[in-house]
Amino acid sequence: MITYFVLLATMAFDLSAVKSEPNPEKRSERALDNANLALDAARDDYNAGNIDKSQTELEEVRDSVDLAYESLSGTGKDPHKDPKFFKRAELRTRELLRRLEGLAPGMGDVDHGTLEKVRERISAVHDNLLNGILSKRK
Repeated sequence: MITYFVLLATMAFDLSAVKSEPNPEKRSERALDNANLALDAARDDYNAGNIDKSQTELEEVRDSVDLAYESLSGTGKDPHKDPKFFKRAELRTRELLRRLEGLAPGMGDVDHGTLEKVRERISAVHDNLLNGILSKRK
């Protein structure tokens, strides 16, 4: 198990490596792993005063969530009939939203703009995932 986390840490912020995963469901999970690692780094860098780097890492969070969603959408699977990976992604994006809300109070007004844009995008992806799981295709 420790090896898995070491592997994740070494792959952090390498979205091109995640994109090379041929299985779209695994690609989605790896992209969400990357989003969590990028959010950790954004928080740490912001607290250390590296504002520009934290902004870049927040954008990495957004890009990772987009990749996860695009990967799942590209499977052609119906999230209502085969919800396993869609539900995992929905839960993980919900957790990312909670974590972003926890980060917001500590950020200044200038830095809050990027955070809000990232939060809005992740919220839209979360809503799309949830709607897909709950609604039947016609």
